[in-house]
Parts: sequence; structure tokens; C-alpha cells
Amino acid sequence: MPDRKHQFGGEWTTRKLEVLAKYLQTYTTALKNTPFHKLYIDAFAGTGYRDARRDNEEDSPQNTLFPDLVEPEPQSFLDGSASLALQTEPQFDQYIFIERSPDRCAHLESLKSEFPGLANKVDIHQGDANAKIQDLCAKDWRSNRAVLFLDPYGMQVEWETIKAIAQTKAIDLWLLFPLGIGVNRLLTKSGDISKSWRRRLDLLLGTENWYDEFYKVETMPTLFGDDKERVVKATMETIGRYFTNRLKGIFVGVAEEPGILRNSANNPLYLLCFAVGNERGKDIALRIAQHLLKEVR
Repeated sequence: MPDRKHQFGGEWTTRKLEVLAKYLQTYTTALKNTPFHKLYIDAFAGTGYRDARRDNEEDSPQNTLFPDLVEPEPQSFLDGSASLALQTEPQFDQYIFIERSPDRCAHLESLKSEFPGLANKVDIHQGDANAKIQDLCAKDWRSNRAVLFLDPYGMQVEWETIKAIAQTKAIDLWLLFPLGIGVNRLLTKSGDISKSWRRRLDLLLGTENWYDEFYKVETMPTLFGDDKERVVKATMETIGRYFTNRLKGIFVGVAEEPGILRNSANNPLYLLCFAVGNERGKDIALRIAQHLLKEVR
């Protein structure tokens, strides 16, 4: 089996996983005596572990644009989200790990031997995360509840996937939105955006209307009595608020202030977003999530 090291991120990686681990423990405790079948779903699960850096997906535009993905981690080998989920007490009834890479799926299989008491509860799916999640969400969710962690390498998540999650009305979603590491960098200062980048933003945001939200044309008088137009690009705060409002349009509850994951230069990389699918569990889930998110602002 290949070396299972899975490299990704910096100190911000630790912070997001701390929030997730605390939420998972609170979640399973709250639902411990309910009749629901409780699932943990991890898309882009990787190897289940991580070390200093994680390699980028070969087909992602961020390969050449986003060096922040390879910041050094203070520890050489740490638990990733899949491993942390398996350590959660009380336990989930089922764990679903999704990963496109065959090698990483092989690493995930090894988790069954490391957690033998949970081996029969672990399902590993190799393939495209968007397709796998949409298929999973199309099933009957009335007797199920889940926490789903969407932690893409960059901009792989599609809005259709997020919408499918919301439509189950049974899933609490933790999602990393690629604010500074993706969207902001594809939004050029001039407003001239290539067709391929526009397509990537359309898929992520679920609409073509984002351009009119992120760019404004200002008219300024010149010293010579005529007018000059200039394109003004939205701030990262505006972009983040726009995405939060998009989530509000499909989920029953959304954390108003996402966590901000920053690199060592204090530049925002991701927003750690939280959304609730079930109306009855909305209030308590939001209270817990918003309390945890204060740790990453």
C-alpha cells in the first residue's frame, strides 16, 4: 500500500477539525436516545489522516494559483476528519467516506483495521463526490439524520450538490467555501474572466448572476469635464455574505457568521460555513455551531 500521508494546509486546518470534532460529539450526544439512524458523511475524505501538506487535485484551476494549500503544519502527522469521526463518542450508526483517488480509498480501508469495532459501519465510496452525494441524498431520509463534511481541495463542490443536501431536510452541513483561495482569485480586478473560470464559478454558486453582484461600474468625472468609467470588484466580505445568503435560500437555518480560516499571513482562505436541513433541530444546532464558529473568527 502506498504511503498514506495526506498533505494539506496549515494551522487553519487544525482549527477547522477542532470545530468539527466538537460538533460531532455534541451531535451524537443530543441524538443518542432518538430512533434516527445517525450517519457521518465525509466527502473528499482523503486518507483519513493528514500530514504537513496535501497535494492538489490535478484538474483544479487552483494548482497554479493557490500556493496557500501547501503551508507547513506544526505537527508531522495528525488525525484527519475521517479518523476524528471514528473517534467520536457516542458513535454514529454509519460512516460514509467518499474519495475520488483509488490510493486514498485504500488508505481509508485501513481505518477498518484501526477501528475494528466500527469496521462493519464504515462504507467507502470511490468516485466523484458531487455525483455520489447527489445519489445518496436522493434516497428516503425520513428515518435518518446526518452530519456531512464538505472539505474540498479547492472549488470542486457544485451548487447542485449543496441543493441536494438541503432537500433531504435531514442533514447538518459543514462546508468550506473557497473564499480567498478560490473565488476571489478567479474574480479578476479588471472583470475580464475566462470562459472556463466563469463556468467554474457558475457551478459553485449555482447561478450566472454572480457577476452583477461582484462587479459594479462607477462613473467618475475627470478634470477635463468628461466622465470616466471604472470596474469595481467586490470585497471578500461581500462575496462571503453573498454565499451565505445563497445558503439561506435553500436551508432552514444557516450560521450568520461563518468561521474564517486564514493563512500565516492572516489572509482569508476559506469560510467555514454551517447549515441545517431539519426544522425541528434547527435552533439547537445553530446555537452550538455559532458558539463553535466564534473560535475561528
